[in-house]
Amino acid sequence: MRLAQTGKTTKLLCLVLTGVLGLWSANAFAQTAQPTPTDLRLVPQSETQIKLSFAPIVKNVAPAVVNVYASRKVVQRQRVSPFFDDPFFRRFFGQPGGGGFDRPRERVESSLGSGVIISQDGTVITNHHVIKDADEVRVALSDRREFDAEIVLLDERTDLAVLKIKGEGPFDHTTFAESDSLEVGDIVLAIGNPFGVGQTVTQGIVSATARTQVGVTDFQFFIQTDAAINPGNSGGALVDMEGKLVGINTAIFSRSGGSNGIGFAIPAHMARFVARAADQGGKVQRPWLGATVQLVNSEIAEALSLDRPRGVLVTAVFDGSPAQDAGLKVSDLVVAIGGKEVTDPNSFGYRFATKMIGDDTEFKIIRDGKEIALPISLVPAPETVPRDTRELVEFSPFEGATVMNLSPAVSTEIGLEGVFEGVVITAVRRGSTANQVGLRPGDVVRGINEQVVESTRMLETVTKTPPRVWRLEIERDGKVSQLILR
Repeated sequence: MRLAQTGKTTKLLCLVLTGVLGLWSANAFAQTAQPTPTDLRLVPQSETQIKLSFAPIVKNVAPAVVNVYASRKVVQRQRVSPFFDDPFFRRFFGQPGGGGFDRPRERVESSLGSGVIISQDGTVITNHHVIKDADEVRVALSDRREFDAEIVLLDERTDLAVLKIKGEGPFDHTTFAESDSLEVGDIVLAIGNPFGVGQTVTQGIVSATARTQVGVTDFQFFIQTDAAINPGNSGGALVDMEGKLVGINTAIFSRSGGSNGIGFAIPAHMARFVARAADQGGKVQRPWLGATVQLVNSEIAEALSLDRPRGVLVTAVFDGSPAQDAGLKVSDLVVAIGGKEVTDPNSFGYRFATKMIGDDTEFKIIRDGKEIALPISLVPAPETVPRDTRELVEFSPFEGATVMNLSPAVSTEIGLEGVFEGVVITAVRRGSTANQVGLRPGDVVRGINEQVVESTRMLETVTKTPPRVWRLEIERDGKVSQLILR
């Protein structure tokens, strides 16, 4: 009898333990079934895991990636032989007379790239260089439907553009990820249309998250990946393992034109900033700081008693600027903006330029060995003088150049740091005199024949009464050069 009771007790104890273990297992399973983002970064531990596929991610994202076709009409001059003036030759060749002069000939240039739909109403983000100077833009969806597209915004400085599909939605779209959460080693997928062969998916890892010195945009801050990116991928999507957009594929490092495993994407944070600008009137407005900075090298770090080079050093603060109002001073060391570390002038420019007008941000600085938090107001740069844009047509070294009066607003738009006065060249027509003498957009005209050029009106007046000898003072990349022309 005791044995029977003992058996029952043992059996009951086993049932209780089984129930407890079952609850514990269910708990563990529930926790495993809902992993945190950190838990998602796991090395495959079994054959089953090795056989896992990216297909579900691709099926969700691929419909939001489109092909972008851009075309423009180009007028070329065609040389006609003087023999065609002869009626004998016209009889056989059917060509009108030309007298040996150039004749206009129109042809169509086209380019192919990729784009990403970022909202259900058909808003598409792509690269500026894909649709630059385009007269007509069409997009082709993954289901083979094609639509005309309207250019909403072009921003050459970031190499980004925003399009709007002319068609009835809703359209499949993807959402932005927080690109600042990316880490080196994270798996990413690149989706686009390389070489025009059709939509293609490649896989790789994040090789670097803040790569500078790429030379593609004014804001040198890129995600580097070894996912194969080829011509035609420009404007396509770089997505994470949640299927969210972390970057816009933009460029490759290649000597042959093909992928060498070094590709670059514009971070989603910058793409989101440009997309918001398109929603708010179609113009990119960047905040104005009114200060210049420089890289901190080992010598400067030693002079500042730093254990290593970090941050950027403030070299100038301009009167009436937000930097001056906030109390920023020359020789301050800026180490973070909005809680994000800055390591060089490029990362500094990126972190500040992607802040929205109307908000505040916080600069973390080191002054006299102490960390200080400075709130900076994010306001647009003022236009202190009218732009008075003029295209110079009189015969002179400036014939074919478009010029504009400088102000903090113009300087910020075209990327001239610390140059707020004078006349700047904003465009140079191909084949013009200005083009032939070597003038470029971004050149600042400082003087002509020892006379300071103060406005576009003054420059145009000078070109109408040309001297025998032109002595020009041109500022380029912070250096003033003299050019003498007869």
